Amino acid sequence: MSNPVSADELLDLDSDAAAARLMPLPNAEIALLLRKLGPGRAVAILDRIDPTRRMLIDAAGLGADGWSLAQQWPEGTVGRLMEPAPAAFPANARVGEVIDRLRPIISHALVTYVFALDDKQRLSGVVAFRELAFAGPTQLLSDIMVAQPFSLLPGADAIEAMREVVRRHYPVYPVCDAEGHLLGVVRGAVLFEEQAYEISAQLGATVGVEKEERLTTPWSRSLRLRNPWLQINLLTTFITAGVVGSFQDTINHIVLLAVFLPVLSDQCNNTGSQALAVTLRGLTFGELKPGRGWALLCKEAWLGFLNGALTGLVAALAMFGLAWHQGNPQAPMLAAITFAALSGSCVLAGVVGSGVPQILKRCGADPATASSIFLTKATDITSLGLFLGLAAWLLGR
Repeated sequence: MSNPVSADELLDLDSDAAAARLMPLPNAEIALLLRKLGPGRAVAILDRIDPTRRMLIDAAGLGADGWSLAQQWPEGTVGRLMEPAPAAFPANARVGEVIDRLRPIISHALVTYVFALDDKQRLSGVVAFRELAFAGPTQLLSDIMVAQPFSLLPGADAIEAMREVVRRHYPVYPVCDAEGHLLGVVRGAVLFEEQAYEISAQLGATVGVEKEERLTTPWSRSLRLRNPWLQINLLTTFITAGVVGSFQDTINHIVLLAVFLPVLSDQCNNTGSQALAVTLRGLTFGELKPGRGWALLCKEAWLGFLNGALTGLVAALAMFGLAWHQGNPQAPMLAAITFAALSGSCVLAGVVGSGVPQILKRCGADPATASSIFLTKATDITSLGLFLGLAAWLLGR
């Protein structure tokens, strides 16, 4: 006999593991558990189940066209979070008739609004449940409805939709196609839950951790998800090592340069990470409007220069002190090289940190995807190459 499965347990599993955990259960029990998870999570798990079994679970849970509605839309869209509208009636229906037809519906579904449709099944108005209670039985829905209500498009990005509804605070939002036909509803709590999940997954995505990975994900699957990005990271690290290796003679003559390599690398990485964090936040909350990308790049470049100059001054003083303590007659030149390299590298770090997410989004990819890997390698190569290149040129090594 199989161990009982709880909704909380499914929330802790990634979609593949959750699907495998559910497979031995009866279809009705699977449907009951999935209904507790919300449409977005339920559809993600159903995607991992074979189509024949999926149809049976769908029929057992929400009836015909239940979760299958959401499965028609790509991940990350409003349609993916959509549920069937439980209470949709003609706008010319009488209130008494609507209440009679609602009685069996509210026994198994939460009804917040009644949606009024015209003769072409287009959404024409919304009626709050309390309005039905105070209306006369012979009144029409069109007499008490709020006409031309706000609605969402099924193909809209879920995070973009969240920004649209954040000031409205309705419990349920109708979802209509471009012609205004009512397709379903999406709950406000589901939208905000989706945003919270996206934000929580963003940090992992910057270093190549997939959104699907959880603490309970099997190590073999975690390995498959993470290792490709680590291989890319290793390849780019070889490029960084090649840049440093090309200046081996310079480092051999002035060993003090090697002491400051991690200083430049870490400082530039942190500068770029700050720009990356601000840019990702702006993209997530819709603050980065079209046409403002170049302004952001310029701002982060200027901030990079200022931060690089201020920290470069401290680093230059430290370089001068160490070189002077060792009796190196080129101490002033080494200090100037340190200042110039750190200032220039931080400029590029700011540009890369704010530019990589924008480029990824323009290419249709998740802006957070492995951004940190691209950032750190770009700043490593630039900062170390500039530092050692200036030393080799100005010191004649």
